Amino acid sequence: MTREPLPDTDPPARATDLRLAGAWLARHDLTYTRPTPLLANRLAVRERARLAAQVILAVLIIASALAATSAFGGSQPHRPLPLLALTALVAGLLLAQSLLDRWVRRVDQRAGATLSRRAAHLIHPGWRTVLGRPYAVFAVATFTGAMALAASALTIPDPTVRQLAVILLIGLLGVTAINAMQLRHLLRYPVVAEDEESLTADVIMRVEDARDLTTPSVQWSLPMVLLFGTAPGWLSAAAVAYLILGLAAYIALRARTPSSTTVARRAMSTR
Repeated sequence: MTREPLPDTDPPARATDLRLAGAWLARHDLTYTRPTPLLANRLAVRERARLAAQVILAVLIIASALAATSAFGGSQPHRPLPLLALTALVAGLLLAQSLLDRWVRRVDQRAGATLSRRAAHLIHPGWRTVLGRPYAVFAVATFTGAMALAASALTIPDPTVRQLAVILLIGLLGVTAINAMQLRHLLRYPVVAEDEESLTADVIMRVEDARDLTTPSVQWSLPMVLLFGTAPGWLSAAAVAYLILGLAAYIALRARTPSSTTVARRAMSTR
């Protein structure tokens, strides 16, 4: 750990944010750590950013559902306009996520500039520390399964099912790109900490955020569009099996992997 002298004092924080920071530290077995204004500000910004990211994903789900609705009814079997609109929306959501990550990075940079001293890892936490191999395998398997479902639906000679499959592909690629952008931000933005305790808290936040990114809520929701319309029974059964198997794997993963606090302490002990 290195300490670099920097001017000025801790950034101001609201009393409510400080109380929430104290509760967050207690939940992560850091009861002896003081909730500093730096940590309170970072946690508050993190919660706002997570809420905004959830809104972005919700917009993607709603837009995909509306595009899927357009596939039913009417005399024209193939309608390119909803697909183009969904593609344009995905591009806009990617831009929104990029701006959101940039805002978080600027807030962290301003907070770091106010510290009288700064702590940093000699080695920046990589994906094995922040995400971990089991969660990485789970994320890849979830994406592969969803894409296989969509690809199999494309082989069905029914224009409605094929259009639903294209909507599924656009939505899956969109949410994967958004998650990849968030993970890249987690791995690349600099550590902001003033002592060993806040450095541990920084690693905990990264691990928690990375694990949340692997929660495949959208990947589980979108294949459900294949349950409607004229999709054959085997495809609907495959979509339900994908959801059940994914949920079972997710529960096992959460139960068997160490907590974010344990991961952070291991990372700190090997620095």
